[in-house]
Amino acid sequence: MDTFARYKNIPEYITDLSRENRRKPTSQEEKLWEYISKRRLAGEKFRRQFPMGRYIVDFYNHAHKLVIEIDGEIHKSRKEYDRNRDEYLKGCGCTVVRFTNNEIDTGLDSVLQKIVEYLK
Repeated sequence: MDTFARYKNIPEYITDLSRENRRKPTSQEEKLWEYISKRRLAGEKFRRQFPMGRYIVDFYNHAHKLVIEIDGEIHKSRKEYDRNRDEYLKGCGCTVVRFTNNEIDTGLDSVLQKIVEYLK
């Protein structure tokens, strides 16, 4: 099934939460967004806090069906939720790539290089 077909009928609360998340990004989300939006990382377009079904992904590239997640402290207590979400997204044909806040803060160049590899 086409990825977009799986999330056309997104619950309104997910859409509202997505908008709210875009208004209040973490510092790591802002840092990564600066590179992948304004600089068009590898010439590709990304969406931020993008709703997919009953989930919201941090960054999404439709052309490559690439989901980028930044895992902060909250993810340490949400392992089962993250596992279920990853399974759902993979079922949509997406590749899910996760980075920690620390990776964004201390190794942004390495993170960007890894993302570019997934876009090839």
